[in-house]
Amino acid sequence: MAFYEIENQDQLLAYLNNHDHLVDVAIQGLDLRPFETQLCKFAIQNAYFLGCKLTPSLALHIQTEGSVILPAPKELPYHPFRGTLYHPLELMTGYVRGKHSSFETHSLDSKIYGHYKESDVSNVIVTLYQRIHDHAIDDALQSYMADRRNLTVGMMGGHSLNRSDPRFRQVAHLAHTLHQNQYFIASGGGPGAMEAANLGAYMGKYSETDLDKALSILEDAPTYRDNGWFETALQVRDQFPSEEESLGVPTWFYGHEPSNLFASHHAKYFANSIREDGLLALSEGGIVYAPGSAGTIQEIFQDACQNHYGTIGSVSPMIFMDCTYWTKHKPVYPLLRELSKSRQYGKMLGIFDDNAHILEFLKSNPMEPFKSQL
Repeated sequence: MAFYEIENQDQLLAYLNNHDHLVDVAIQGLDLRPFETQLCKFAIQNAYFLGCKLTPSLALHIQTEGSVILPAPKELPYHPFRGTLYHPLELMTGYVRGKHSSFETHSLDSKIYGHYKESDVSNVIVTLYQRIHDHAIDDALQSYMADRRNLTVGMMGGHSLNRSDPRFRQVAHLAHTLHQNQYFIASGGGPGAMEAANLGAYMGKYSETDLDKALSILEDAPTYRDNGWFETALQVRDQFPSEEESLGVPTWFYGHEPSNLFASHHAKYFANSIREDGLLALSEGGIVYAPGSAGTIQEIFQDACQNHYGTIGSVSPMIFMDCTYWTKHKPVYPLLRELSKSRQYGKMLGIFDDNAHILEFLKSNPMEPFKSQL
């Protein structure tokens, strides 16, 4: 059965202005107290009220009509029924400009992480609401991506990539170029190569010279553990205001790594497995792998499985940045070449040292429908 979903006040007002009943409707995360009088006159059937604020009279009316109320516990530092993705500055709420330590002690991001770390995994209520939260993020992400008209390119790489490392600069410039070539950039949403990718897209309306200026500002705090990591990012945002969009998909599973401040939207999850599989699946334009360690290599083989077995119905490019790294230091590429022999995605593996060849490879190898080879 299909439900009509109402996730913001504009949708609610539009519905109320055109109906005198609530039937087969799911309302998520809204304050319905101002609408008590009107809603108490409505016939309510097979409706779900998920994390909504209700007056006692309205709650009684809903329950009398036989519909479902699922509340959001007040003690949670997050809203499990949120209808939108996170904004990076929302996650920074509580941070005090210039005081690096205030992120860990006061930010919303850190409070949610602290609650997650202290959670008892055997507590059915705690884990239920974490799953509900991640489902809400799934729903919000699906809605957000439905409005994207550009092909999404995922950019993966190590969280420890230093802002002063030449490869950080290369990733940022590649994302900048891809954004200007009408690709939509998605990353894991954290620091390192992920931050570089979102930064490049954030600076999309600016010149490469301006991007280099932004990179120079960030170099003063090379890693997320350094004082000034947040402040230098905020300085870039102040100096180069931007409404360019890109996506981060971080997780509180790695909550010690802060979400970067350059993605316009963060789909932040508790469950890392859901987060990784979803990020790979939405990158239908292909994925670029900058140097990384265990986490990046895990993503490579998850992506390879999606391409190998056609689990999402399509095959898209897998591109490796830095030939020496991926053939000598972490020799994943030769193994994938062998694994993909005679498979459809074998022709979609590329390895390059320069950004121009990466862009050319992406353009010349568009996503294809998966062809079964069983």
